Amino acid sequence: MEEFVLLDETFLPQMAELYKNAFRGEPWNDDWSDPVQLNEYVKEISGGYNALNYGLISNGRLIAMSLGMIRHWWEGTNYNIEEFCVAPDLQGKGTGSRFMKMIENDIRQKGLAGIFLQTDNDKPSYRFYMKNGFKELNSHVSFYKSVKE
Repeated sequence: MEEFVLLDETFLPQMAELYKNAFRGEPWNDDWSDPVQLNEYVKEISGGYNALNYGLISNGRLIAMSLGMIRHWWEGTNYNIEEFCVAPDLQGKGTGSRFMKMIENDIRQKGLAGIFLQTDNDKPSYRFYMKNGFKELNSHVSFYKSVKE
């Protein structure tokens, strides 16, 4: 039995574990071996102003999560997803799509206008979002500048 829940700080250990497991393998290969760095990251993205964090629990286990916030914009108020992931053993089995539909239904009930997120176009997540009705914003560009020596 799956349960759609709002995640709060009591879920932080499960959230960190799911995040680490979801992104440590191919194709991301993220190294979250530093537990302090991992826990701080999850706290930052899940605990900000207007935070809105969703989880999908099955048999007491957090199997999917969406961490984000409500963000006001001139075109309307959106749910901005910072991180979205599904347990590796459940990826490609419809869990993510079911979970996304639950999120869409909840934000629609909240009166929000849409969902905004960013992903890499060379990762499986790109195809996942396209399959689930998201449209690429061709005029949107992300920038990054390293300031390390």
